[in-house]
Amino acid sequence: MSTPQRLLIVRLTAIGDVIHGVPALCAIRRAHPDAHISWVVEGAGAQLLDGHPALDEVIRAPRRWYRSWRQIRELRATLRERSFDTAVDLQCLTKSALAAYLSGARRRLGVAGRHGRELSRVLNNERTLVRANHVIDQYLGVLAPLGIDTPRVEFRLPETDADAAFADGLLSDYALQRRGFVIMNPGAGWTSKRWPPERYGELAARLLRSHGVPTLVAWAGEEERTLAETILRSSDAAARLAPDTSLTQLAALERRAALFVGSDTGPMHLAVAVGTPAISLHGPSVASWCGAYGENNRRVQVELDESPGRKQPGADDYAMRAIGVDLVAEHCDEMLPGILAARGEAA
Repeated sequence: MSTPQRLLIVRLTAIGDVIHGVPALCAIRRAHPDAHISWVVEGAGAQLLDGHPALDEVIRAPRRWYRSWRQIRELRATLRERSFDTAVDLQCLTKSALAAYLSGARRRLGVAGRHGRELSRVLNNERTLVRANHVIDQYLGVLAPLGIDTPRVEFRLPETDADAAFADGLLSDYALQRRGFVIMNPGAGWTSKRWPPERYGELAARLLRSHGVPTLVAWAGEEERTLAETILRSSDAAARLAPDTSLTQLAALERRAALFVGSDTGPMHLAVAVGTPAISLHGPSVASWCGAYGENNRRVQVELDESPGRKQPGADDYAMRAIGVDLVAEHCDEMLPGILAARGEAA
């Protein structure tokens, strides 16, 4: 078994899945401290990788680069310059396996079985049959050919001084106490993943009455802002609207929150990664597979929507509507007293 000297991680999108791949990065660094490790990524997920202590380089690929021969050639040239000997394809789709192949790496790690999708089964030449219950463990299982077995799960996402100052300033302006407020985010990539915003508002009102904790509503883009404003109107003045934030600013705010509540989306996985207890709400995604990772978090699912159209814009959100406010409030009531007590002990 050769020791990797120059290693490329491939997980192109999306934000939540990039976060899921970070423990694999940390595990590789721990096992191979002298290796040069790069990560090729598209879009906003790169923000979370910049400055990561386990990573030497972030390589940004244009969105949909694989649809343009010019961009394919340019990415190939960029990757070949690095002389990678090993590529780890966490995504295991045609586009990610193609990036690994274009890198010129002799060893291209991926997964066998149903999770090795499309042409990744052909382009990746070291495929491991991984049996895992959560996508994070699935990604870690890909690393077995590198001699990495049952690694610890750690994220180690950095926080800049600027992001810390932003978050602390917002808490001061909003009169929020560290670990004394809840963050909610109403967005999701699929409409079928969204919990009705009025229910977030009702939950926020309950949490202020029962636990004395206000809610900060995070959002990104005008559509989510509209949902967030609905939460405010439904919250009986228990919720406050966060400003528009970058991903790293949101991470800093989440680090300071007592609890995060939201659906299967990037901000929820980001909360888990920065160590904030989270409650994830699931309808068209399997809670055990992609819910809030770890024993200290909760995953809530009443029904599973596996309909072919669940990913389409405007898809029915019936499986999310099956989750009642009482059920989510019950989880909050079980988690918050311990979290708030720990805050008091640390003060």
